[in-house]
Amino acid sequence: MTAPSPTADDGSDEALALLREARTPAGGGAGTAKAGRDRAQAPSFDDPPAPRRRAAAWADARAVAARAGRTAPSRSHRVPLEQAVGEILTEPLTALTDLPSFDTSAMDGWAVAGPGPWAVQEGGVLAGHAAPGPLADGEAVRIATGARIPAGATAVIRSEHARTDEARTQLQADRVVLHGQDIRPRGQECRSGDVLLPATALVTPAVLGLAAAAGYDDLATVARPRVEVLVLGDELLTQGLPHDGLIRDALGPMLGVWLRALGAEVVGTRRLKDDAGALLAAVTGSSADLVITTGGTAAGPVDHVHPVLHKAGAELLVDGVAVRPGHPMLLAQIGVGKHLVGLPGNPLAAVSGLLTLAEPLLRELAHRASPVAYTAPLRNEVQGHPHDTRLVPVVHRGEGVLPLHYNGPAMLRGIAAADGLAVVPPGGARAGQEVEIIDLPWSPSGSGEGRFT
Repeated sequence: MTAPSPTADDGSDEALALLREARTPAGGGAGTAKAGRDRAQAPSFDDPPAPRRRAAAWADARAVAARAGRTAPSRSHRVPLEQAVGEILTEPLTALTDLPSFDTSAMDGWAVAGPGPWAVQEGGVLAGHAAPGPLADGEAVRIATGARIPAGATAVIRSEHARTDEARTQLQADRVVLHGQDIRPRGQECRSGDVLLPATALVTPAVLGLAAAAGYDDLATVARPRVEVLVLGDELLTQGLPHDGLIRDALGPMLGVWLRALGAEVVGTRRLKDDAGALLAAVTGSSADLVITTGGTAAGPVDHVHPVLHKAGAELLVDGVAVRPGHPMLLAQIGVGKHLVGLPGNPLAAVSGLLTLAEPLLRELAHRASPVAYTAPLRNEVQGHPHDTRLVPVVHRGEGVLPLHYNGPAMLRGIAAADGLAVVPPGGARAGQEVEIIDLPWSPSGSGEGRFT
């Protein structure tokens, strides 16, 4: 297939930036000019930033992000049951008691001893009450679901399978009564000390119920990665309509919720002006495991992320990714166990960076399992970038996926209606071609883990 030229929706501004970089001799030109601009606007940053690296392939960038999370120190804690949902066990879930812890009735009905008919005893046995008196052969007593089985009882007859005489003194069964029927014997589900779930299991709502039944008040889990979001830009409004060159901040309201769906604990979202000193203080002063910035990662006059990282002594692990939208994303390590993901400022480009770098990093920090990779055929042709991977919003339609319009770097209309993103290789993909799909956390075919947060 002949690769078409990039259109506005394909991120032509990013393509032009690439062409400018390609025409700039190594070690001079645009890079030197950018360093001069940064020094002029932030005179305290005396040292020029390190040379920009060549953009990483999309798959390689994701692998680097996952490896960074895998090698970072992990944090574990013990938390009350309800706070553990969505986290990963660090210890096996071992039963602290037999389940059930005594013989119980599985149904509402009659506890009987021996063969019938049975003499009906007064009263009844209810769940949660003290141990009932024993039954002798030929006796029966009313019993509720979950109640203790009286000593001597040999079976439970469901209410609908038995009848009493008019005086309610004698009970008869309407069908054969089997020894032990509808009795849950002690230890039927597990014995004390049995391993119910291994370490590394995901704590779901059902796991909470099992842990509670097995005697737990709290669980030992991997702590959620702590994330702080820094939204950068002089042009951003937090409410009202755009006016006078100002625009609404679309990323601040979106990123925190999205990050929680990815298993993170968002400790805060702050908005900062385009000020290098304020950004440096925020980045170096953050106690979060991961700092997310929006905007400022390219080579514009107020793009301060690179010089700030240089001043902070950070190591750039990924400096640009060959993906559209979102090419100028980055990943850096700041000291031991602390990382920064720089997202582009355009909304869909920021989503691309979030799923390319932040998602695999957070997944490994939280010790979550990798999602099962899968492909699906495209219902329509998708134009590609000449050299870079494209991430295109899609919806599932039958056995394939349908690419959506409004997929430019600054657009959210497509991703808002999407189930996931199609990974389109350089040069594009034809209708019917199988492409990798990245599910969104809330999509019908997504894992749904984030919904528990």
